[in-house]
Amino acid sequence: MFRSEIAAIHIAPASRLPMKAVDSVFAEGGVGLVGDRYHGSRHRHVTVQSLTQLAVASEALGTQIHASDTRRNITILDGDIPATPGDRIRLGAVDLEVVRIAAPCKLLDDVIGRGAKIALRRQAGSVCRLLTSGELHVGDAVDLRPPTLATD
Repeated sequence: MFRSEIAAIHIAPASRLPMKAVDSVFAEGGVGLVGDRYHGSRHRHVTVQSLTQLAVASEALGTQIHASDTRRNITILDGDIPATPGDRIRLGAVDLEVVRIAAPCKLLDDVIGRGAKIALRRQAGSVCRLLTSGELHVGDAVDLRPPTLATD
């Protein structure tokens, strides 16, 4: 078990619109984060990244990468985000399942600077599906290795 906490929450109402920092958001199981562009998508409900991994990418790039620039929804304080499909994460009281690694896109080179896409490779977090519902708040506990869920 590795514990951390939610450091930031970002949502965007549509693709390519700026990310908005919020103090809390409702995570709707099987649907997504209310108010986010991926709400209602089949599997891409939420993206999760870590400030620890952003620091590695920032060092590789030679400039600081801010959490809001990566277009990820949830940023945790520290630790490596699980990346194997089927891995579980618990944010507050909400359970997530990893779908895949969040691959950085070319848009990040435009937003952050040339080379950001390469620097963020394997450091950009994971795409997850929401298994349960609940309110998420900045400061909520994060468990990167929760015990197997009783519903499994």
